[in-house]
Amino acid sequence: VQLVESGGGLVQAGGSLRLSCTASGSTFSINAMGWYRQTLGHERPLIAGITSSGGSTYYTDSVKGRFTISRDNAKNTVYLQMNSLKPEDTAVYYCNAARYYSGRFYFGSFGSWGQGTQVTVSS
Repeated sequence: VQLVESGGGLVQAGGSLRLSCTASGSTFSINAMGWYRQTLGHERPLIAGITSSGGSTYYTDSVKGRFTISRDNAKNTVYLQMNSLKPEDTAVYYCNAARYYSGRFYFGSFGSWGQGTQVTVSS
């Protein structure tokens, strides 16, 4: 599966961005998907997840109420709407598979990562 993220950029604090991630391959629609973010020298944690049907979502505490994950299985695309952005949201954002088990989301991967999209929030 190839993943291509887009939509990042430079935005002032309080602004909004909408990230998109398009996946190749036929397995997209059967997989839970997630958005991850990484800053230099740090890990790449799952910050938002969505089940294959879109019926369940997950947000890490730091983005809850500000970010919204959604997906369009017909377009093999997952989105992340980011509102009320803060300087601490500055990172490279990636999408990839997530694991959904017993009502909880976990880190997942198709085995490879896209190039990510840089989000920079100025104060």
